[in-house]
Amino acid sequence: MSGNWGCRFKISLFGESHGPAIGVVIDGLPPGFVPDWDGVRAEMARRAPGTGPLATPRGESDEWEVLSGLFEGAATGAPLCAVIRNTDARSQDYVRGVMRPGHADMTAFIKYGGYADYRGGGHFSGRLTAPIVFAGALARQILRGDGIRIGARILSVRGVRDIDAAPEDILAASGRELPVCSAGRGELMRAEIEAARARGDSVGGIVECVALGVPPGWGEPFFRSLESAAAEMMFSIPAVKGVEFGDGFALSDKLGSESNDEMYMRGGQVAYKTNHGGGVAGGISNGQPIVLRVAVKPTPTISKRQTTVDIRSGETVEHSFTGRHDPCVAPRAVPVVEAGLALCLLDLKKERSI
Repeated sequence: MSGNWGCRFKISLFGESHGPAIGVVIDGLPPGFVPDWDGVRAEMARRAPGTGPLATPRGESDEWEVLSGLFEGAATGAPLCAVIRNTDARSQDYVRGVMRPGHADMTAFIKYGGYADYRGGGHFSGRLTAPIVFAGALARQILRGDGIRIGARILSVRGVRDIDAAPEDILAASGRELPVCSAGRGELMRAEIEAARARGDSVGGIVECVALGVPPGWGEPFFRSLESAAAEMMFSIPAVKGVEFGDGFALSDKLGSESNDEMYMRGGQVAYKTNHGGGVAGGISNGQPIVLRVAVKPTPTISKRQTTVDIRSGETVEHSFTGRHDPCVAPRAVPVVEAGLALCLLDLKKERSI
């Protein structure tokens, strides 16, 4: 199985949800970089399971051990390998051969001939987002030196939409227990999530992420555009089924005169009246805030009975799936999306500096 991403700043994921450990190999940390481990720990805690009523009760501390790439507190320039032990797996909740609708059970079985670890989704589990957040936390620290700030919020959950907000307000909301700009809308989202859990069901949502301070000129045309690189990373996050930048799909209903970001001179610099393009034109950053949104599907593992197949007997069966799963992935996806964008931007920065 392969879990590799990046051109100049590369990460490789390893491990399975119910195996001994998961982890990441990071290639491209600058020699002499001294990580702020308290900052990394804070990011890991935002994503960690068992931290609130809207998350899976699986209890993982997500503490890590660095095996290589660090000497006397600083990055050596060699690949950094970090391991995160799994300490609270409950493998008896999973039944071999009974395929969960909406999950990767069936496709993994076909691709790997039945040898893939099915417990908790194995290598396809959202558990593998922990090392993404670990690597992204380090990337964010490097980008902060360039004045780049990244934050995200839950924009909507099952039809409940947060208020319109400026990028600075989204940054302020990102660290909240329920990262929204309107507390009232957040409580309505919470009610939808808790109602789905009570029914043995789940709900999806939309996460909106912004990056401020990205200078113009990052990204390459066509295959290494900022949008294509970020979309590749976002679609690597389990449960993400859609990505848009700026006004995204809404642009299809607009006129060119409504969707163009008109320019003007301000203090000797080019400025923009709007940001319909999400800070990107021609695949290259234009100096405005980067704005992207990801659609997160409902958690596929639910206790509500569903029709599926038992691959061992070759029969159609009805099954109620057990296990500890988020009734909505969106709240814990917020720091993962932020980390993913940080990884993308750092990769593009290193490419730009060649």
